[in-house]
Amino acid sequence: MGKTLKKIKLHGFNNLTKSLSFNIYDICFALTPEQRREYIEYIDEEYNAERLTQILTDVSNVIGANVLNVARQDYDPKGASVTMLISEEPIASELIDNVTGPGPLPEAVLAHLDTSHIAVHTYPESHPDNGISTFRADIEVSTCGRISPLRALNYLIESFDSDIVIMDYRVRGFTRDVKGQKHFIDHKINSIQNYLSKDTKSRYQMVDVNVYQENVFHTKMMLKDFDLDEYLFATSKRELLEAEQRRIEKRLRREMAEIFYAKNLRRI
Repeated sequence: MGKTLKKIKLHGFNNLTKSLSFNIYDICFALTPEQRREYIEYIDEEYNAERLTQILTDVSNVIGANVLNVARQDYDPKGASVTMLISEEPIASELIDNVTGPGPLPEAVLAHLDTSHIAVHTYPESHPDNGISTFRADIEVSTCGRISPLRALNYLIESFDSDIVIMDYRVRGFTRDVKGQKHFIDHKINSIQNYLSKDTKSRYQMVDVNVYQENVFHTKMMLKDFDLDEYLFATSKRELLEAEQRRIEKRLRREMAEIFYAKNLRRI
């Protein structure tokens, strides 16, 4: 957990823009074409525009902002988008004091939010030949002022079935203190991992690529544990021969590695 910093006396509004964007991936194996269609239908229903709107509303509550406007859309044949405009207002003292700490998990959401904008887009897809199906959610939380999008990290990771999470955080612009000095960041950070819960950090392997002088931070995570039953849609490994289990597990692990490392691996 980060330390509470001495507050800077600012001249006027805090003009720093803090943007958190990340891709969340869920990977599964659907044995038959029918199961693959059912998986896409399940994902489309589970993460439709109405459900995504509720998740983003909760995010607003987590980071301490008010929702000004909501635009949402379900797409045919698949996918959905939601965009929220938010605006900053005075924040409860407990939120200000804990602005650098990890945000809450879904069961601990109690606040309200407002600042700049939050958006989510979903991309369910299925490989036509090898049974692999994936669900990707692209999320951006961008705020101005004192409210930090980093507080939304743990809630969003837990709200989606996340096998792989790829995150980028950047602070842009500057604000001035009462003496006229520019401040290009208003909080200490050396890694996005500083803001993740202990439970999240224990479940994922992580890699950082950070550019400190530009206030750019990049972290990607992949689940450590692998249980084949967790990746099979509408079937279980008890219904499969051992050789088939090994073949499917190999495909799933390769798919996860290719997404994590952002490159195609040699197929054996």
